[in-house]
Amino acid sequence: MNNHKSVRLTLLFGLILITLSSQACTREEEKRYELAGKVVAVDLRGKTVTISHEEIKGYMEPMTMPFRVLGKDEFYLDKMNAGDRVQATLVVAGSRSWIENLIVTQESREALPPTAQVTEPQPGEQIPDFTLINQDGKKISINQYKGKALLLTFIYTRCPLPDYCPLMTSNFAEINKAITSQPELQKRAHLMSITVDPEYDKPAVLRAYGVQHNPNQSFENWEYATGSSDEIKKIASHFGLYYSTQEDQIVHNLQTALIAPDGKFVKIYRGNEWKPADVVSDLQKLAKE
Repeated sequence: MNNHKSVRLTLLFGLILITLSSQACTREEEKRYELAGKVVAVDLRGKTVTISHEEIKGYMEPMTMPFRVLGKDEFYLDKMNAGDRVQATLVVAGSRSWIENLIVTQESREALPPTAQVTEPQPGEQIPDFTLINQDGKKISINQYKGKALLLTFIYTRCPLPDYCPLMTSNFAEINKAITSQPELQKRAHLMSITVDPEYDKPAVLRAYGVQHNPNQSFENWEYATGSSDEIKKIASHFGLYYSTQEDQIVHNLQTALIAPDGKFVKIYRGNEWKPADVVSDLQKLAKE
C-alpha cells in the first residue's frame, strides 16, 4: 500500500514539475537594457514618451523613438517635458516593450511640440476621398471601397520596435485570416496598411514587406498603400496620427481607423492594446448592416 502511495505521489510531483516547466517556457523571455536620453515629446493618452536616446548597448543604435510607460512609472508622464533628461530600463518581451524604473532630471523646460496635439473625426462623419498608390503601383481611393467596411492602420517598414508597426502588421494578419475564413465577411470587409515613410516605402518595398511578414499574403483583401508626402500627411492627420522624422527613424503614435460601408467614420482603435478578435467582431456587425 505504501509503495502504491509512493508511486502515486512521485507521479503527481512529476506532473506538477512538467506543468510548471511548460508554463515557464510559454512565458515570453524578458530582456532588459539600460536607456538614457532626452525627452522629445509626451503622449499622455497613449502613455508613451518619445526619447532621443544614446546607444542602447546590445540592442539599438542612437535614435529617437517612442517608448511605452507602464505601472507606477506612469506617474512621470505628466511631470516630464521636452528637454528633460531620462534614465530608464527598456524591457523587451517578445512582441512587447516598455520602459520602467524612470529617473527624470529637469535640465531644461521646452514646450512640447504641437504634434502632440491631435484631432480625430467624429462618428458618422463622412471620410474624404483620399487618393493613394497600392503595393502594385495601382492608384486607389477611399471611395472605391464603399460597400465594404474599411480598416486602416499606419506603419512604416523600417520600424524597429516590436510593439509598434510589426505588431500592427501581426494584428492585421490575424484579422485577415479571420476574414478570409468567412466568405460573407470577406465580401464586406477590406484592410489597408498605409506607410508614413513614402520616400522609402515605395510600392515594391511594401509588397516585399507584406510577403515577408505574411508569406500567405493575399493583397486582394489586404492592401499596403503609399502616396505623395502631402497626401499621406492629410490622411494621417485626419485620423489623429502625428509623426515626425527624427534622424533615420519616424516617431509616431498608433491609430487604427474603422470606416463603415457607407464611407462614414465609425471609431479609432488607439495604441497597441486592442485585440484582433474585437475588431473582427466590429467588422461582422458592420457587414450585417
